[in-house]
Amino acid sequence: MPKLYSETPRAERVDENLVPKEETIKFLLDYSKALSVIDYNKLKFEALLN
Repeated sequence: MPKLYSETPRAERVDENLVPKEETIKFLLDYSKALSVIDYNKLKFEALLN
């Protein structure tokens, strides 16, 4: 049991140099703006509006 608590938290082990490129962020934001999810009865439809 003491072994579980002696490990460093995951957030501290994440490499801080892993920063996404600006074009990746722009792509994801544009994609999320274009995505439309339509609920019909118990079905879900995803549509890209571009």
